[in-house]
Parts: sequence; C-alpha cells; structure tokens
Amino acid sequence: MGNEQRGRVRVEHSAKRVRTYSGGDLVADTTAPRLVWEIPYYPAYYLPLSSVRVRLEPTGETRHSPSRGEGVVHDVVTSGGVAAGAALTYPGSPIEELRDLVRFEFAAMDEWLEEDEPVYVHPRDPYTRVDVLGSSRHVRVTLNGVTLAASTQPRILFETGLPPRYYLPLSDVRLDLLRPSDTQTQCPYKGTAAYWSVEVGGELHEDLVWIYRTPLPESQKVAGLACFYSEKVDLYLDGELQERPKSPWS
Repeated sequence: MGNEQRGRVRVEHSAKRVRTYSGGDLVADTTAPRLVWEIPYYPAYYLPLSSVRVRLEPTGETRHSPSRGEGVVHDVVTSGGVAAGAALTYPGSPIEELRDLVRFEFAAMDEWLEEDEPVYVHPRDPYTRVDVLGSSRHVRVTLNGVTLAASTQPRILFETGLPPRYYLPLSDVRLDLLRPSDTQTQCPYKGTAAYWSVEVGGELHEDLVWIYRTPLPESQKVAGLACFYSEKVDLYLDGELQERPKSPWS
C-alpha cells in the first residue's frame, strides 16, 4: 500500500480516462492521471495541468507538505461559479513528477468520472478488492443480551484492510428493534448506505445497522441486505463469539 512516510510519497500512473466537472463545466479531462498516496488509506488523483479546461486563480495561500513541498492553493473558476481553494499545485515539489500536476479537492467538484462511470468519495484504490460470498454459516447478532438478528444465509463481504462484514436478509433481522436514521454514507466500491439505529431496553444505539439498497455493480450481491457494525455488537459465528474487530469505527 502506498503511503507518505519520512518525506516519501508513492506516485503511480493510471490507465483510466478521468474527467471532473464543476459548475456545469468540464474542469479537466485526461488519459494520464496519477494516483498519489498522500495518506495510507486511499489515493488522490493528480491530473496534468495541460488537461485543465478552466481557469485556476492563485489565492495567495500555500500549504506545506513534508514530502510534496510547498503547495499553491487556487480557486477553480468556471462559468457556473467559483470553487474556492479547490485546486492545489506543487510547482517546486522535490517530487519532480508532481510539478506539472494539479490536485482538485474531490468533494469540491460536482462530478468525477472514471472512463464513463461516476466515482464517489475518492478514487478507487487498485490494491483494494471487494469479494461478496454466499455462505451457510450461522450468524447471530446480539446487544446487551438481546438477539438482533440470526441467519444461516449471510453474504459475507471481504474488503481489503477491513474486517469481514456479514450482510443478512431483512427477514432474519428484528425489524421491530430498528429505528430509521437520517445518516447516509458513501463508499467508492459499494455506493450509498442508509442506516438504522437500534433500541434495546429503552436505550437508543445510533447507526448500528446499514443497508445498500442500490449498490454499485461490484457489490450487487449485498443489495437489500442489512449489516451490523461488528465493532459495536456481539457477533456469534457458528455459535462462537467473535472478538470485536479494531477499525476506524471501533
């Protein structure tokens, strides 16, 4: 996995065509994007300055990176408005390859396309894999001694770097204990998740359960199934209590 450590950062070429839009305008269009691991968890897209189709206006602000050098902050000016501080360049970077590239803040753009398909949250990491496997293992989920779900037909989602996730049919879940939540999250590999909280013994445990009703193609096999945060509940697999995993959601 690429990462930034002791003044080093990993840069890789991608063969995908990448486009990004803001204010109704095409901001950049390239077949030579770079994947740059600024943090260990996932890469950012850096695009050639030659691929930019709109005006980048320096703000006078700079941001220093131990590995990438002095970053120059720009506004992205389109016919539909201004995305303030949404672009960053490193014209004097000690990493020579970055000097002619620009990073657009992913969330500040209206749309990103890899080839002709939208991508959400951040670029997909080429070293992350998602496998969804049907299983007949017995899964039971409890909280404070109350069974929330029990199933012998889980779909187990294995995602690189994360604990296995057990997706269960709604018919095997205690729906009477679930309370709708307004929370939604997005994943570049699975899509948009909606959430429920769980009420047990008069206590509300927020956002313990999620569901992908219309997942992205690579995760279609979990469509309409419910998954519990195994970091926050007790999960029994074939009768054996599993240790609660350590993750960013612990």
